[in-house]
Amino acid sequence: MIWGITLILLSIIAVPSLLLAKKPNAKELLEKIEPYQGWIGFVFFIWGVWGIISSLLNIGGLSIYPIWWITLLAGNVVEAVLGFMLGFGLINKFILSRSEAGEEKGNRIRQKLAPKQGQLGVFGLIVGAWMIVASFLFL
Repeated sequence: MIWGITLILLSIIAVPSLLLAKKPNAKELLEKIEPYQGWIGFVFFIWGVWGIISSLLNIGGLSIYPIWWITLLAGNVVEAVLGFMLGFGLINKFILSRSEAGEEKGNRIRQKLAPKQGQLGVFGLIVGAWMIVASFLFL
């Protein structure tokens, strides 16, 4: 259930235009979070990558709990991608800038993903909600 809640929170940060349209005072809240957005994204990126690795290491769960395993993997992929997008500045500074090729590749990935951030954020909200429901149904 915690995975779903955190994915929903990350998705809300990634899709500020949707939040601003629904709540007029959300802009103030988003402005308070903005200085920490890079760190939030960086932490979620690392957590998402770790979740992907854990899912792959526990691939045996696919035969026992296929819907939960696929849900968990999908949630972690979305979390890693949204975290990468939000924390790109810090990821570039700490990880990608060590090699010119890594920095270039990271910039290309970021340019491809940036136009889809809103859609991915909405997808993250849906997957996060499903993760919460699935945790009650399958665990």
